[in-house]
Amino acid sequence: MAHSALSQVPATVSIYSDASLPKSVFKFNNVSFHEKTRTSHLSLDSKVGISWSRSRPVICMSVQQARTAKVAVSPLSLEDAKEPPLHLYKNKEPYTGTIVSVDRLVGPKAPGETCHIVIDHGGNLPYWEGQSYGIIPPGENPKKPGNPHNVRLYSIASTRYGDFFDGKTASFCVRRAVYYDPETGKEDPSKKGVCSNFLCDSKPGDKVQITGPSGKIMLLPEDDPKATHIMIATGTGVAPYRGYLRRMFMENVPFKFNGLAWLFLGVANSDSLLYDDEFSKYLQEYPDNFRFDRALSREEKNKNGGKMYVQDKIEEYSDEVFKLLDNGAHIYFCGLKGMMPGIQETLKRVAEQRGESWEEKLAQLKKNKQWHVEVY
Repeated sequence: MAHSALSQVPATVSIYSDASLPKSVFKFNNVSFHEKTRTSHLSLDSKVGISWSRSRPVICMSVQQARTAKVAVSPLSLEDAKEPPLHLYKNKEPYTGTIVSVDRLVGPKAPGETCHIVIDHGGNLPYWEGQSYGIIPPGENPKKPGNPHNVRLYSIASTRYGDFFDGKTASFCVRRAVYYDPETGKEDPSKKGVCSNFLCDSKPGDKVQITGPSGKIMLLPEDDPKATHIMIATGTGVAPYRGYLRRMFMENVPFKFNGLAWLFLGVANSDSLLYDDEFSKYLQEYPDNFRFDRALSREEKNKNGGKMYVQDKIEEYSDEVFKLLDNGAHIYFCGLKGMMPGIQETLKRVAEQRGESWEEKLAQLKKNKQWHVEVY
């Protein structure tokens, strides 16, 4: 994404995730970035320049790079605040943002559809990594005639600088919520998720009502750049972690991360992986600072022969995880509410095998502010 300073050697250049740049803008070697691809590795024989409108960044890439130079961001005044922005816009007076892009993130074999959605807020709705926006879908609330729909909260999937690094956009990772009748097996449009379908059906230029930002529990602690952050997600719960990781490994910001970021992501199958190219890039370039473990429930088996869920993957590395927690690591959970019982049971079982009381350990983690949970 930026210039390299190393000697010129022909190489294969990996461009960041299909979700990290406007996908409709460019195509190379018959590889379209408007659709999900498992890899985005392009063999280039010369430097490549990419540019787009609205004063977005110009990207110059050179084949000689060994590690992608970090991206300059602006305005750096977004680093000045000592406290996170909270509730700048409320339900009765929301901010009107504009849809920049909506792109499908998952492949054809994924159950359901998940989209990456970029919204322009013009720099008027600043936020920190780990916070959420509220979205008010258009139309009337059927349960309260004459009133707008209820606000739906979405974790922000970008850093405070947004996907264009100019502090004017925010991104969401949204799965389209649909309902299938258990008797007929057919989709019932009358019971579909109002807000998720509105967002996934949106077109560039459409207006969207936004509230927030809100939330403090998932804020990324930056007091110790050598800290360990263990991030656990199912599906779209990966959203805040994408923001963390872009701040740690992609952007040239005052926060100089040199600790360990360890991501556990649980999804149904390979086609359901989210931002996989982006995360794989970090794994390639920062092997000492980033670990990434996937749990594919419909493709992998756990040690007992059952489906591989994210808690099973955590159990595989439980000794390391517990040692890191004992040494002050932060641990984060984001995703569907149903993920927590299985994870808690696994952690409790592992603690007991180690001769520890999970209840006491959990209480200590919470007291030390190492335990961060945001489920929905």
